[in-house]
Parts: sequence; structure tokens; C-alpha cells
Amino acid sequence: MIAEGDALPDLELTLPDGGPLRLGTYTGAPFVLYFYPKDDTSGCTREAQDFSDRIEAFKGAGAAVLGVSKDTPAKHRKFIEKYDLAVPLASDEDGAVIEALGSWVEKSMYGRKYMGIDRSTFLFDASGKLVRIWRKVKVPGHADQVLEAVRALPR
Repeated sequence: MIAEGDALPDLELTLPDGGPLRLGTYTGAPFVLYFYPKDDTSGCTREAQDFSDRIEAFKGAGAAVLGVSKDTPAKHRKFIEKYDLAVPLASDEDGAVIEALGSWVEKSMYGRKYMGIDRSTFLFDASGKLVRIWRKVKVPGHADQVLEAVRALPR
């Protein structure tokens, strides 16, 4: 599991157009990587909309943002189009990146235990060092908290 101070792992995700995306391409500027359980569900939609609404503010602060779930690239395309999302999304269908960052966890609902994605966000500085982790994220106000943390990074 990744911890604060660790380097951004250079693992591969899939873009909505089916192309590859290496996380290592995000070094050189602050980078926000967030994991969410599923496209087109209420909490995940609100989170993607919140990051989309603030994407220009993140860019203004010099940071890139990327949302990741296990949904297919085709589902991401539909999700982006349906809600006119501005935040980039990527697929981790095999869960390798989600597991590497410790966001594949045991969950419980109505007494039933199962494995799923922990809604979590990771902030990396320009050198690719992990500087902040948010686990078990509650969506309301979260994008603003992350934006504040980005703005507080040393320049």
C-alpha cells in the first residue's frame, strides 16, 4: 500500500478512447488522482461533477486531476457525455492501480462483506511524491478540500 512520501507509481490505465495512459506522465506538476466505485451512481456522479466544476481552478493552480474506476472505457465515454464532464477519467479494469494504491478494500453492506473500491483521493506534488491521502471520502465539499490542498503546496 502506498504511503505519504512514496513516489507516484508508473502504472498503466486505459483512456475512454481505448488508448493507454501511464501515470508517470503526470510528474512535473501537482497531480490529483481519485478513485470512485462506479460510473453513473449518485455519489460518483456528484464527485465527477464537483471536480469538473473546478477543473479550471485546478488547472489555474497548476494541477492535473484524473478520476479512475474499474468501469470500461465505453462506460466512461457514456458517463462523460451524459453529464458533460470536464474531469478526465480512466479505466483500471483489472484493478492493478487501485490495488497498488490500497483502494481495493473489504466493504460491508447489510452484514454482507465484499471487495470494492474505497472512495479515495491522492495528491502528488510536482516531483511525483505523495503528499496527502483522503480515504473513505464523503463527496460534499471534497473537491474544494482537495483544491485548497493543491493551492497550499509549495511553489
